[in-house]
Amino acid sequence: MLRFACTEPLSAAQLKRLEEHKYSASGRSLLEPQCQIYWNWLVQQIPTWVAPNTLTIAGLLVNVISTVILVYYCPTATEVAPPWAFLLSTLGLFIYQSLDAIDGKQARRTNSSSPLGELFDHGCDAVSTVFVSVGTCISCGIGRYPNWMFFCGFIGMFLFFCAHWQTYVSGTLRFGLADVTEVQFAIMTMYLMSAFGGVSLWQTTVPVLGLKLYMFPVMGIIGGAVLSCRNYFHVILNGGVGKNGSTVADTSVLSPSLHIGLILTLAFIIFKKSSSQLFEHHPCLYLLAFGMVISKISNKLVVAHMTKSELHLADTAFIGPGLLFLNQYFNSFIDEYIVLWIAMVLSSLDLMRYCIGVCLQISSHLHIQVFSITPPSPTHRD
Repeated sequence: MLRFACTEPLSAAQLKRLEEHKYSASGRSLLEPQCQIYWNWLVQQIPTWVAPNTLTIAGLLVNVISTVILVYYCPTATEVAPPWAFLLSTLGLFIYQSLDAIDGKQARRTNSSSPLGELFDHGCDAVSTVFVSVGTCISCGIGRYPNWMFFCGFIGMFLFFCAHWQTYVSGTLRFGLADVTEVQFAIMTMYLMSAFGGVSLWQTTVPVLGLKLYMFPVMGIIGGAVLSCRNYFHVILNGGVGKNGSTVADTSVLSPSLHIGLILTLAFIIFKKSSSQLFEHHPCLYLLAFGMVISKISNKLVVAHMTKSELHLADTAFIGPGLLFLNQYFNSFIDEYIVLWIAMVLSSLDLMRYCIGVCLQISSHLHIQVFSITPPSPTHRD
Protein backbone atom coordinates (compact mmCIF):
# COMPACT_ATOMS: atom_id res chain seq x y z
CA MET A 1 0.00 0.00 0.00
CA LEU A 2 2.89 2.36 0.84
CA ARG A 3 4.54 1.64 -2.51
CA PHE A 4 1.25 2.32 -4.29
CA ALA A 5 0.89 5.69 -2.58
CA CYS A 6 4.39 6.77 -3.59
CA THR A 7 5.76 7.37 -7.03
CA GLU A 8 9.13 6.14 -8.24
CA PRO A 9 10.99 9.42 -8.76
CA LEU A 10 14.28 7.91 -9.96
CA SER A 11 14.93 6.41 -13.37
CA ALA A 12 16.92 3.25 -13.96
CA ALA A 13 19.84 5.37 -15.22
CA GLN A 14 19.80 7.48 -12.05
CA LEU A 15 19.81 4.38 -9.85
CA LYS A 16 22.75 3.01 -11.82
CA ARG A 17 24.73 6.23 -11.41
CA LEU A 18 23.85 6.31 -7.72
CA GLU A 19 25.74 3.04 -7.26
CA GLU A 20 28.88 4.79 -8.45
CA HIS A 21 28.50 7.81 -6.15
CA LYS A 22 31.27 8.46 -3.62
CA TYR A 23 30.89 10.90 -0.77
CA SER A 24 33.31 13.83 -1.00
CA ALA A 25 33.74 16.57 1.59
CA SER A 26 36.44 19.05 2.56
CA GLY A 27 37.10 21.54 5.36
CA ARG A 28 36.55 21.46 9.10
CA SER A 29 34.82 23.99 11.32
CA LEU A 30 36.33 25.52 14.46
CA LEU A 31 34.39 23.53 17.05
CA GLU A 32 34.41 20.20 15.23
CA PRO A 33 37.69 18.85 16.71
CA GLN A 34 36.42 19.39 20.25
CA CYS A 35 32.99 17.97 19.42
CA GLN A 36 34.57 14.90 17.83
CA ILE A 37 35.77 13.79 21.28
CA TYR A 38 32.15 13.71 22.51
CA TRP A 39 30.77 12.24 19.29
CA ASN A 40 33.34 9.43 19.24
CA TRP A 41 32.39 8.58 22.82
CA LEU A 42 28.66 8.77 22.09
CA VAL A 43 28.71 6.41 19.13
CA GLN A 44 30.35 3.75 21.29
CA GLN A 45 27.29 3.83 23.55
CA ILE A 46 24.95 2.94 20.68
CA PRO A 47 24.24 -0.79 20.18
CA THR A 48 25.60 -2.13 16.90
CA TRP A 49 22.14 -3.37 15.87
CA VAL A 50 20.80 0.21 15.67
CA ALA A 51 20.72 1.37 12.04
CA PRO A 52 22.31 4.75 11.21
CA ASN A 53 19.11 6.02 9.58
CA THR A 54 17.23 5.24 12.79
CA LEU A 55 19.53 7.60 14.66
CA THR A 56 19.01 10.32 12.05
CA ILE A 57 15.21 10.13 11.99
CA ALA A 58 15.00 9.90 15.79
CA GLY A 59 17.02 13.09 16.15
CA LEU A 60 14.89 14.85 13.54
CA LEU A 61 11.63 13.86 15.23
CA VAL A 62 12.85 15.16 18.59
CA ASN A 63 13.91 18.43 16.99
CA VAL A 64 10.65 18.85 15.07
CA ILE A 65 8.40 18.04 18.03
CA SER A 66 10.24 20.42 20.37
CA THR A 67 9.97 23.22 17.79
CA VAL A 68 6.28 22.53 17.13
CA ILE A 69 5.64 22.94 20.86
CA LEU A 70 7.42 26.29 20.72
CA VAL A 71 5.33 27.33 17.70
CA TYR A 72 2.17 26.33 19.60
CA TYR A 73 3.00 28.83 22.35
CA CYS A 74 4.37 31.51 19.96
CA PRO A 75 2.47 31.31 16.65
CA THR A 76 3.34 34.90 15.72
CA ALA A 77 6.84 34.91 17.30
CA THR A 78 5.73 37.71 19.63
CA GLU A 79 4.17 35.73 22.47
CA VAL A 80 5.90 34.67 25.69
CA ALA A 81 6.47 30.91 25.82
CA PRO A 82 7.09 29.15 29.16
CA PRO A 83 10.79 28.72 29.97
CA TRP A 84 10.54 24.93 29.74
CA ALA A 85 9.51 25.21 26.05
CA PHE A 86 12.79 26.96 25.23
CA LEU A 87 14.73 24.46 27.34
CA LEU A 88 12.99 21.65 25.45
CA SER A 89 13.96 23.23 22.13
CA THR A 90 17.56 23.52 23.33
CA LEU A 91 17.57 19.85 24.25
CA GLY A 92 15.84 18.90 20.99
CA LEU A 93 18.43 20.69 18.88
CA PHE A 94 21.30 19.25 20.91
CA ILE A 95 19.95 15.71 20.51
CA TYR A 96 19.52 16.25 16.78
CA GLN A 97 23.04 17.63 16.45
CA SER A 98 24.48 14.68 18.37
CA LEU A 99 22.62 11.95 16.49
CA ASP A 100 23.19 13.64 13.14
CA ALA A 101 26.92 13.74 13.87
CA ILE A 102 27.21 10.04 14.71
CA ASP A 103 24.99 8.42 12.09
CA GLY A 104 27.90 8.25 9.64
CA LYS A 105 30.19 6.92 12.37
CA GLN A 106 27.61 4.25 13.18
CA ALA A 107 27.43 3.32 9.49
CA ARG A 108 31.19 2.84 9.27
CA ARG A 109 31.24 1.07 12.63
CA THR A 110 28.64 -1.47 11.47
CA ASN A 111 29.88 -1.68 7.87
CA SER A 112 26.50 -0.45 6.62
CA SER A 113 27.50 2.67 4.68
CA SER A 114 25.49 3.29 1.53
CA PRO A 115 24.34 6.15 -0.74
CA LEU A 116 20.93 5.84 0.91
CA GLY A 117 22.46 6.81 4.27
CA GLU A 118 24.06 9.95 2.82
CA LEU A 119 20.84 10.94 1.07
CA PHE A 120 18.77 10.23 4.18
CA ASP A 121 21.12 12.37 6.28
CA HIS A 122 20.94 15.37 3.94
CA GLY A 123 17.18 14.98 3.57
CA CYS A 124 16.65 15.17 7.32
CA ASP A 125 19.01 18.15 7.48
CA ALA A 126 16.82 19.95 4.93
CA VAL A 127 13.70 19.49 7.08
CA SER A 128 15.54 20.34 10.30
CA THR A 129 16.79 23.61 8.78
CA VAL A 130 13.20 24.74 8.26
CA PHE A 131 12.16 24.13 11.86
CA VAL A 132 15.38 25.53 13.34
CA SER A 133 14.92 28.70 11.28
CA VAL A 134 11.43 29.16 12.71
CA GLY A 135 12.59 28.37 16.26
CA THR A 136 15.38 30.93 15.97
CA CYS A 137 12.90 33.67 15.03
CA ILE A 138 10.71 32.76 17.98
CA SER A 139 13.60 32.71 20.45
CA CYS A 140 14.28 36.44 20.07
CA GLY A 141 10.65 37.54 19.54
CA ILE A 142 11.40 38.92 16.12
CA GLY A 143 7.81 38.48 14.95
CA ARG A 144 7.10 42.11 15.84
CA TYR A 145 9.39 43.07 12.96
CA PRO A 146 7.87 41.24 9.94
CA ASN A 147 10.55 42.32 7.47
CA TRP A 148 13.38 41.02 9.65
CA MET A 149 11.52 37.80 10.41
CA PHE A 150 10.92 37.18 6.72
CA PHE A 151 14.62 37.66 6.01
CA CYS A 152 15.91 35.66 8.99
CA GLY A 153 13.36 32.89 8.47
CA PHE A 154 14.25 32.27 4.83
CA ILE A 155 17.99 32.95 4.83
CA GLY A 156 18.85 29.70 6.64
CA MET A 157 16.84 27.67 4.13
CA PHE A 158 18.43 29.58 1.25
CA LEU A 159 21.96 28.97 2.54
CA PHE A 160 21.26 25.26 2.98
CA PHE A 161 20.14 25.11 -0.65
CA CYS A 162 23.26 27.01 -1.75
CA ALA A 163 25.54 24.63 0.18
CA HIS A 164 24.21 21.75 -1.88
CA TRP A 165 24.08 23.87 -5.02
CA GLN A 166 27.87 24.26 -4.80
CA THR A 167 28.14 20.50 -4.21
CA TYR A 168 26.06 19.87 -7.34
CA VAL A 169 28.48 22.10 -9.26
CA SER A 170 31.81 20.94 -7.81
CA GLY A 171 31.09 17.40 -6.60
CA THR A 172 32.41 18.21 -3.10
CA LEU A 173 30.56 19.38 0.01
CA ARG A 174 32.67 22.14 1.58
CA PHE A 175 32.63 23.20 5.23
CA GLY A 176 33.80 26.60 6.47
CA LEU A 177 35.44 27.62 9.75
CA ALA A 178 32.06 28.75 11.08
CA ASP A 179 29.53 26.26 9.77
CA VAL A 180 26.54 24.20 10.88
CA THR A 181 27.96 23.12 14.24
CA GLU A 182 28.80 26.67 15.30
CA VAL A 183 25.41 27.99 14.15
CA GLN A 184 23.61 25.27 16.11
CA PHE A 185 25.49 26.15 19.29
CA ALA A 186 24.66 29.83 18.75
CA ILE A 187 20.96 29.00 18.40
CA MET A 188 21.04 26.82 21.52
CA THR A 189 22.56 29.79 23.37
CA MET A 190 19.69 31.98 22.15
CA TYR A 191 17.16 29.42 23.39
CA LEU A 192 18.82 29.39 26.82
CA MET A 193 18.88 33.19 26.99
CA SER A 194 15.14 33.30 26.29
CA ALA A 195 14.49 30.50 28.79
CA PHE A 196 16.25 32.27 31.67
CA GLY A 197 15.84 35.91 30.66
CA GLY A 198 12.52 35.83 28.84
CA VAL A 199 11.83 36.94 25.28
CA SER A 200 11.64 40.52 26.58
CA LEU A 201 15.39 40.28 27.16
CA TRP A 202 15.91 40.79 23.42
CA GLN A 203 14.25 44.23 23.65
CA THR A 204 16.92 45.44 26.05
CA THR A 205 18.94 48.38 24.72
CA VAL A 206 22.68 47.80 24.88
CA PRO A 207 24.47 50.77 26.52
CA VAL A 208 26.81 52.90 24.37
CA LEU A 209 25.83 51.10 21.15
CA GLY A 210 22.17 52.06 21.50
CA LEU A 211 21.03 48.88 19.77
CA LYS A 212 18.40 46.48 21.03
CA LEU A 213 19.73 43.04 21.79
CA TYR A 214 17.71 41.31 19.05
CA MET A 215 19.75 43.22 16.45
CA PHE A 216 22.91 41.28 17.32
CA PRO A 217 21.67 37.89 16.07
CA VAL A 218 20.16 39.70 13.08
CA MET A 219 23.54 41.28 12.27
CA GLY A 220 25.21 37.92 12.82
CA ILE A 221 22.82 36.32 10.36
CA ILE A 222 23.43 39.07 7.79
CA GLY A 223 27.21 38.83 8.19
CA GLY A 224 27.17 35.04 8.02
CA ALA A 225 24.91 35.11 4.97
CA VAL A 226 27.15 37.56 3.10
CA LEU A 227 30.30 35.55 3.87
CA SER A 228 28.66 32.21 3.08
CA CYS A 229 27.15 33.45 -0.19
CA ARG A 230 30.53 34.84 -1.22
CA ASN A 231 32.13 31.43 -0.71
CA TYR A 232 29.24 29.47 -2.21
CA PHE A 233 28.94 31.54 -5.36
CA HIS A 234 32.68 31.61 -5.90
CA VAL A 235 32.49 27.81 -6.20
CA ILE A 236 29.22 27.86 -8.14
CA LEU A 237 30.53 30.28 -10.76
CA ASN A 238 34.08 28.96 -10.94
CA GLY A 239 34.18 25.40 -9.64
CA GLY A 240 32.22 23.39 -12.17
CA VAL A 241 33.73 19.96 -12.87
CA GLY A 242 31.65 19.07 -15.92
CA LYS A 243 32.22 20.02 -19.53
CA ASN A 244 33.20 23.67 -19.96
CA GLY A 245 32.87 24.23 -16.21
CA SER A 246 29.33 22.84 -15.93
CA THR A 247 27.88 20.80 -13.07
CA VAL A 248 28.55 17.15 -12.31
CA ALA A 249 25.56 16.42 -14.58
CA ASP A 250 26.93 18.58 -17.43
CA THR A 251 24.13 21.11 -16.95
CA SER A 252 24.34 24.87 -16.46
CA VAL A 253 25.66 25.86 -13.02
CA LEU A 254 22.81 28.39 -12.83
CA SER A 255 19.98 25.90 -13.44
CA PRO A 256 19.18 25.41 -9.70
CA SER A 257 18.64 29.18 -9.41
CA LEU A 258 15.32 28.80 -11.23
CA HIS A 259 13.92 26.66 -8.42
CA ILE A 260 15.03 28.71 -5.42
CA GLY A 261 14.36 31.95 -7.29
CA LEU A 262 10.78 30.98 -8.10
CA ILE A 263 9.84 29.91 -4.59
CA LEU A 264 11.45 32.95 -2.94
CA THR A 265 9.81 35.27 -5.47
CA LEU A 266 6.37 33.77 -4.75
CA ALA A 267 7.00 34.01 -1.02
CA PHE A 268 8.06 37.66 -1.29
CA ILE A 269 5.11 38.69 -3.51
CA ILE A 270 2.58 37.09 -1.15
CA PHE A 271 4.41 38.57 1.85
CA LYS A 272 4.21 42.11 0.44
CA LYS A 273 0.78 42.01 -1.20
CA SER A 274 -1.35 39.88 1.12
CA SER A 275 -4.66 41.70 1.67
CA SER A 276 -4.97 40.56 5.28
CA GLN A 277 -1.31 40.79 6.38
CA LEU A 278 -1.06 37.01 6.15
CA PHE A 279 2.58 36.90 7.21
CA GLU A 280 2.12 39.29 10.14
CA HIS A 281 -0.76 37.21 11.55
CA HIS A 282 0.65 33.74 10.84
CA PRO A 283 4.42 34.06 10.26
CA CYS A 284 5.45 30.68 11.68
CA LEU A 285 2.87 28.74 9.67
CA TYR A 286 3.85 30.78 6.61
CA LEU A 287 7.54 29.93 7.00
CA LEU A 288 6.77 26.25 7.59
CA ALA A 289 4.53 26.06 4.51
CA PHE A 290 7.14 27.57 2.21
CA GLY A 291 9.91 25.78 4.10
CA MET A 292 8.48 22.39 3.14
CA VAL A 293 8.70 23.43 -0.51
CA ILE A 294 12.32 24.54 -0.15
CA SER A 295 13.05 21.29 1.68
CA LYS A 296 11.61 19.33 -1.24
CA ILE A 297 13.67 21.12 -3.89
CA SER A 298 16.78 20.86 -1.66
CA ASN A 299 16.22 17.10 -1.50
CA LYS A 300 15.86 16.99 -5.28
CA LEU A 301 19.12 18.92 -5.62
CA VAL A 302 20.92 16.39 -3.40
CA VAL A 303 19.48 13.55 -5.50
CA ALA A 304 20.53 15.33 -8.70
CA HIS A 305 24.08 15.63 -7.38
CA MET A 306 24.31 12.01 -6.23
CA THR A 307 22.83 10.66 -9.48
CA LYS A 308 24.57 13.19 -11.77
CA SER A 309 21.26 14.16 -13.32
CA GLU A 310 19.44 17.30 -14.38
CA LEU A 311 17.26 19.24 -11.95
CA HIS A 312 13.93 19.81 -13.71
CA LEU A 313 11.91 22.93 -12.84
CA ALA A 314 8.41 21.46 -13.15
CA ASP A 315 7.47 20.03 -9.77
CA THR A 316 4.35 19.35 -7.71
CA ALA A 317 6.05 21.15 -4.80
CA PHE A 318 4.89 24.47 -6.28
CA ILE A 319 1.19 23.60 -6.07
CA GLY A 320 0.81 24.89 -2.49
CA PRO A 321 2.50 28.26 -3.08
CA GLY A 322 0.66 28.49 -6.39
CA LEU A 323 -2.69 28.21 -4.60
CA LEU A 324 -1.71 31.02 -2.23
CA PHE A 325 -0.64 33.19 -5.17
CA LEU A 326 -3.84 32.53 -7.17
CA ASN A 327 -6.03 33.17 -4.14
CA GLN A 328 -4.31 36.52 -3.67
CA TYR A 329 -4.54 37.32 -7.39
CA PHE A 330 -8.31 36.79 -7.28
CA ASN A 331 -8.66 39.06 -4.23
CA SER A 332 -8.70 36.32 -1.59
CA PHE A 333 -11.99 34.67 -2.56
CA ILE A 334 -11.14 32.05 0.10
CA ASP A 335 -9.96 32.98 3.57
CA GLU A 336 -6.17 33.28 3.35
CA TYR A 337 -5.61 31.43 6.61
CA ILE A 338 -7.50 28.41 5.25
CA VAL A 339 -5.53 28.48 2.00
CA LEU A 340 -2.29 28.76 3.99
CA TRP A 341 -3.16 25.60 5.91
CA ILE A 342 -4.05 23.83 2.66
CA ALA A 343 -0.70 24.89 1.19
CA MET A 344 1.09 23.67 4.33
CA VAL A 345 -0.59 20.26 4.21
CA LEU A 346 -0.10 19.81 0.46
CA SER A 347 3.58 20.81 0.64
CA SER A 348 4.23 18.50 3.59
CA LEU A 349 2.49 15.52 1.97
CA ASP A 350 4.33 16.15 -1.30
CA LEU A 351 7.66 16.20 0.54
CA MET A 352 6.85 12.98 2.40
CA ARG A 353 5.65 11.27 -0.78
CA TYR A 354 8.84 12.15 -2.63
CA CYS A 355 11.19 11.17 0.20
CA ILE A 356 9.45 7.87 0.88
CA GLY A 357 9.39 7.06 -2.83
CA VAL A 358 13.11 7.73 -3.21
CA CYS A 359 14.00 5.72 -0.10
CA LEU A 360 11.92 2.73 -1.21
CA GLN A 361 13.43 2.79 -4.68
CA ILE A 362 17.01 2.98 -3.45
CA SER A 363 16.55 0.37 -0.73
CA SER A 364 15.00 -2.02 -3.25
CA HIS A 365 17.72 -1.36 -5.82
CA LEU A 366 20.60 -1.79 -3.37
CA HIS A 367 18.88 -4.66 -1.49
CA ILE A 368 19.12 -2.93 1.88
CA GLN A 369 16.68 -1.85 4.57
CA VAL A 370 16.06 1.78 5.50
CA PHE A 371 15.77 1.34 9.28
CA SER A 372 17.63 -1.89 9.93
CA ILE A 373 21.11 -3.16 9.13
CA THR A 374 21.20 -5.56 6.22
CA PRO A 375 23.98 -8.16 6.28
CA PRO A 376 26.44 -7.65 3.40
CA SER A 377 25.74 -9.69 0.28
CA PRO A 378 27.55 -10.16 -3.06
CA THR A 379 24.93 -7.98 -4.79
CA HIS A 380 25.17 -5.11 -2.31
CA ARG A 381 27.65 -2.32 -2.93
CA ASP A 382 28.54 0.15 -0.14
